[in-house]
Amino acid sequence: MNSPKVSVIMSVYNITQKQLSMAIDSIISQTLSEWELIICDDGVTDEIHQILQQYRKRDKRIILIKNKKNLGLAKSLNHCLKYTRGIYIARMDADDISDKKRLEKQCYFLDNYPQYAFVGSKAYIFNEEGVYKTRNVEKKPSASSFLLRSPFMHPTVMVRREAYIAVNGYRIAKETRRAEDYDLFMRLYTYGYKGYNLQENLFFYREDKASYKKRKFKYRIDEMIVRYKGFKSLGLLPKGYLYVIKPLFVGILPQKIIQALQKIEGIIR
Repeated sequence: MNSPKVSVIMSVYNITQKQLSMAIDSIISQTLSEWELIICDDGVTDEIHQILQQYRKRDKRIILIKNKKNLGLAKSLNHCLKYTRGIYIARMDADDISDKKRLEKQCYFLDNYPQYAFVGSKAYIFNEEGVYKTRNVEKKPSASSFLLRSPFMHPTVMVRREAYIAVNGYRIAKETRRAEDYDLFMRLYTYGYKGYNLQENLFFYREDKASYKKRKFKYRIDEMIVRYKGFKSLGLLPKGYLYVIKPLFVGILPQKIIQALQKIEGIIR
């Protein structure tokens, strides 16, 4: 079997049949056909696992692997990485949707701009009621772009294989449980890799309108640790100390203020 150009990695855990089918179908419908989809079953129900098996039998480009127990997103993605064969590795979440031209356009970019190690994009933000806004992202993020928030949307990115290998994939630690992407991107920049965001909506990202406000206190503390370590490695301290405590500050803001700030280029993300 010839090696695919792109390996798409996806972990599946708490998901509905409808959401999962929409996510997988969006990859099967890509205009670029040279892909493989590596799905990690991280402890789904028997019903969902059967659906995954059906997709695997239907399309030979789909590879299904299974964790013996629930390991979480970072470990599951590292598990997926072991099976990848593509020169590029794209992320996908099990409840999101990729535009049909996403892989084609991101491959074209990486093929023609070797100075960049990975590429993301803008995205439509949606919930069960439909699309309710667009998430804008900086075109050419610098190290200082990480101070306010991660300048990349994790499930939109496509990364060169060698870059993933150089940083040993996702870092497994207590503090990265909900910030594995933020940590990954800062480590990539620390190693001298750079990313770019296409200014097109190539992704549909599922998000509840109050999701950030609902984040548990312990995860805010974890993000502060990730920020401190990342900012230190990027040489952003002491300037960045105020931004280290941002997650805690956001947690105490009233919801109305958060929603108002969200309208200003997604300032709290």
